[in-house]
Amino acid sequence: MLDHVFTDAIGALRDALERALLERQAFEERFQSDILLGDLTWETSYGLPGEGSPPRVRVDITLDWPTWAQTAYRSWYIGEDMDEGPRIEIEIVVRIQRLAQLPDPSVFLAALPEHSPTIGGEQLQRGGPTVETAYPDDPTDPPAHAIEVSYEGSYELDETTLEDGGILDTHFGAMGGWISSTLVRLGDLKFEFLPPEEGDDG
Repeated sequence: MLDHVFTDAIGALRDALERALLERQAFEERFQSDILLGDLTWETSYGLPGEGSPPRVRVDITLDWPTWAQTAYRSWYIGEDMDEGPRIEIEIVVRIQRLAQLPDPSVFLAALPEHSPTIGGEQLQRGGPTVETAYPDDPTDPPAHAIEVSYEGSYELDETTLEDGGILDTHFGAMGGWISSTLVRLGDLKFEFLPPEEGDDG
């Protein structure tokens, strides 16, 4: 197993989401490397349990480890001074889908804070909502609507955190708890939904 602070962060967040009994979406997890720039990216998606496919409520998570962060981490690892601690860039997209009618964005936003809780001294900033309408091939079938909003920010790894992996587990575990509670809160909103795809439970 690769021993690296970025994979440690991924593992801590994944463990927190699975402890909350969220369901990882099949084939939605990716670990990628940009062969030109050297950046690493981890992407995954989770939904509330037992909702069928696609789930009514979903979160898409992206963690980025840029090349400059790796350079800073290497400097710390070999005992050199760091000008700035490495950062993990974070994007959290929360989404309600399979909606039978166009949603009211104000109802959606009222259930979501403008910032995430403080995670390691920093917060993720909420962006504006995006509303989608997907039309089926069969014109007699109803369209499906969705609404989503993203939270973006970064997490700095100072020397204390780099030296004590338990701090990383605590911070990313707390982020996982916030994500799961946010999905539950969105799942309680009174929207009308289309049934799951044929052949799926939920």
